[in-house]
Amino acid sequence: MYAKIYSYKFSGLSEAKVAATFCSDSLGKKIVPYNIRSLNISIGQCGSVSINLKFETGEDLKKFEEESKDFFSDLKNTFVFKESNFSGVYIYNYDSELTATEISLN
Repeated sequence: MYAKIYSYKFSGLSEAKVAATFCSDSLGKKIVPYNIRSLNISIGQCGSVSINLKFETGEDLKKFEEESKDFFSDLKNTFVFKESNFSGVYIYNYDSELTATEISLN
């Protein structure tokens, strides 16, 4: 799995909430076209937003980076924040899926 991680620090929690909504709306539409395997967006109470994306192949990651420049440009033009990001390869990853195994017959 390949990863792209973005970290943004906003001036406050309110700005982070608005930015997270903007990010989830925009990036949610990119899941199928860019073969995104996992998308996690989290907000910290200090006004930080973290976006973690997982891709099956390096080609999917590169395609996302190349073709998502408009989204990140819009983000930079709309909000004031400090930014850091990096690409990497998952060495160890565990995700638990919650499922209900009960069947009730009425």
